[in-house]
Amino acid sequence: MNLLRPTLLTLACLLASPLPASDLPSLGDASSSIVSPEQEYLLGRAWLSLLRGQVRQLSDPLLKDYVESSVYRLTETSQLQDRRLEFVLLESPHLNAFAAPGGIIGVNGGLFIHAQTEAEYASVMAHELAHLSQRHFARGLEAQQRMQVPMMAAMLAGVVAAAAGAGDAGIAAIVSTQAAAIQAQRRFSRQNEQEADRIGILNLEKAGYDPRAMPQMFARLMRQYRYDQKPPEFLLTHPVTESRIADTTNRAEQLAKGGIEDSLRYQLIRARTQLRFETTPGLGAKRFRAQLNENADLDAARYGLALAQTKGGQLDDARSTLAPLLNKAPDELIYNLAQIELEITANRLPQAEQYLQRMLRQYPGSYPLRQARIDLLIKQGQTTQAAKELDQLAAQRSADPDIWYQVAEIRGLTGNIVGVHEARAEYFALVGDYDQAIEQLDFAKRRSSNFQLASRIDARQQRLMEEKRMVEDMLR
Repeated sequence: MNLLRPTLLTLACLLASPLPASDLPSLGDASSSIVSPEQEYLLGRAWLSLLRGQVRQLSDPLLKDYVESSVYRLTETSQLQDRRLEFVLLESPHLNAFAAPGGIIGVNGGLFIHAQTEAEYASVMAHELAHLSQRHFARGLEAQQRMQVPMMAAMLAGVVAAAAGAGDAGIAAIVSTQAAAIQAQRRFSRQNEQEADRIGILNLEKAGYDPRAMPQMFARLMRQYRYDQKPPEFLLTHPVTESRIADTTNRAEQLAKGGIEDSLRYQLIRARTQLRFETTPGLGAKRFRAQLNENADLDAARYGLALAQTKGGQLDDARSTLAPLLNKAPDELIYNLAQIELEITANRLPQAEQYLQRMLRQYPGSYPLRQARIDLLIKQGQTTQAAKELDQLAAQRSADPDIWYQVAEIRGLTGNIVGVHEARAEYFALVGDYDQAIEQLDFAKRRSSNFQLASRIDARQQRLMEEKRMVEDMLR
């Protein structure tokens, strides 16, 4: 698809038209007279589907589970009222995180590379949640009533184009006619950033983290990229200045000392992500081994080395590397998942089953464990049971395109052709290709064996057609 760039400006501009006051809730602020939270929600989902159709994403269940659980933990002490969040993890080693209207949270894999501690990572996510809780996108519209209306288009277009990897040139091409409005929005954006810092740092402390992590990360990033002609996108959209560092430092010093600075679990996730962006497993193994040579007690480096050895086919070495970690923490989910992955790779399926069943008894609702269970069932040739468990997972994670892609695959293996087309329809709808989604349901109806099934498929097709019309109306 090539939908993203032609529709960015129009998608953003839909917010710029004043809407009938009778259609909006009374929120008591200026932004409520321009765009309601529900309209933000719909815009965000439409925007997310376009983004998913254009950008490579990380499909690692363990990483997705960590981001989702860590952000929901931060929402518990945040000012965010609407907690219907959706997440997108981009397969990029560059530093970036962003929030979009309607509860969309985006994270580049590179955030884990650059955020050296859990508190630093949490400080970035708390900042993004503050953008959502303060409805900065809707408030940006209120400012536009006094500036140039098309600036909202530039604001959203910049976020999407940067996330899609367009870089400075891509953003410039999209918003080339709106330089004056951009200058006005930058001034407003600095106010947004200051407010997000202030609220984010308070939330960080309330969530139990060390609030000093926010200015520490800002200061390190500014030192690291001070002289770069092209800093990472996060610093382009969240400019770091000496005054901003001083302000967040001053605010942090006024809060209680202490709080979580780091955790082993975060460092394990960080090692896993770092390996994902290594050129080869061998290079990753070399780097982790060097870290262990300097400090043999670095459990995260040992974990990263075991993963690299597994990916590189050094299965006996991986088993030896993992053994001390499992001896030290036999119930650690992340270590056991690594062992399960190793046993499946080695085709030692009974051993993988033993590890998996023991962990499922302790963590029956774990998404990464349930996904590992499905992978093992497929490896064992139990495709019917795998399809059943995937259906249950899809019911719980119905907005996850990765799940629907796999559902379509497994239904193909079990001969459920109607189900293949239904799953493909859900996948295409989630990545913004409604034409393909509707066509897949046409195929499903033609193959349906009874009136009841055809009626159910037809009803779903009608809903998707309504969603398509809604998006098209938004894009006019």
